[in-house]
Amino acid sequence: MQGQGRLHRLVGSVGAIPAPPLDAPLAGLDHLRRLGLRLLGPFLSRSLLVDRERRVAVLGSVLIVCAFFLASTLPVVMLVLGPLVWGIPHVLADVRYLVARPGLHRRPLVLAAIGAGILAAGLGYGVRGGLVGAALALCVARTSWPRRLVGLGVVGALFVMAQHAGWLADLAFAHLHNLVAVVIWWAWRPRQSRQHVAPIVLFAAGTAAMLLGAAGPLLAWSGGAEAAWTGLGMRYLAWSLSPDPTSPLATRLVLLYAFAQATHYIVWLRLMPEDDRPSKTPRSYRQSFRALAGDLGGLVLWLSVIGAIGLIGWAFFGPGAARDGYLRLAFFHGHLELAAGALLWAEGFRPASAAQAST
Repeated sequence: MQGQGRLHRLVGSVGAIPAPPLDAPLAGLDHLRRLGLRLLGPFLSRSLLVDRERRVAVLGSVLIVCAFFLASTLPVVMLVLGPLVWGIPHVLADVRYLVARPGLHRRPLVLAAIGAGILAAGLGYGVRGGLVGAALALCVARTSWPRRLVGLGVVGALFVMAQHAGWLADLAFAHLHNLVAVVIWWAWRPRQSRQHVAPIVLFAAGTAAMLLGAAGPLLAWSGGAEAAWTGLGMRYLAWSLSPDPTSPLATRLVLLYAFAQATHYIVWLRLMPEDDRPSKTPRSYRQSFRALAGDLGGLVLWLSVIGAIGLIGWAFFGPGAARDGYLRLAFFHGHLELAAGALLWAEGFRPASAAQAST
């Protein structure tokens, strides 16, 4: 009893840690946001402010088109700066929407299943470890046995394929995990229209265009295959993102990864927040930060701010090395998405019906 009392006091103390004091800079951003809305007001339809589905469709479509052209012209810069700027915020979004919002932090068996998969992946089993985590999550999911068995059958088949493919399976997952975010967003909540299909179609079209080499002329025009100041180049990236770095397909796969990674960030940092919040109208930056602090707590936000400052400091001395270091530390989030995606499918989770009870 005494030990339990100490544990409760410790948890209470951690939960009482205030969020970082960011009201002043966020107030400045809100002022700029209001100024921008006033300037763009005559050109914006009122429906974009009051109609969530139209706003998400337009915002997602515009951002994905921009991501395609940036990935086609400046892929090396995007692959270095993207993780440095958006990496930690998007991992926060992963934890927020896949753990905190569904209430998985109140379900020890689910956390243990996901943690076991991440640990196995970190010990060298790669995507096979992530698939084990997904299988364990399905075993403790609140779902029917037929649905559980179907999920386990799919995960088991993927495990066998990964075992047979060896390192190629981890390469494939590096590319496909960007798609997982799009699928989770698509399934996140019931919708009243099909407008959300527009960004998905644009992403699919951009993916096909990258694989078919349509971005090649843009890359040749921009010279973006090299960016010496980053410490990385197309040859280095091709070794990590393609099965044969000397083949013509290698450059296309690097460009595709730059495009898909940018779309991954768009989903977690723009589209998911728009679709998840109860209000149909946009929040201010301060309101968004307070909601984030309410979901994750002050300690997580402090650790994230400190990590972001450290990453930026590292990037001043070596952008490419800092990017690689971030990727090594953040490897777990892809396996979290895999297990949480399986759980989302099994339980048919919707934000409005998040489970509150613990198992």
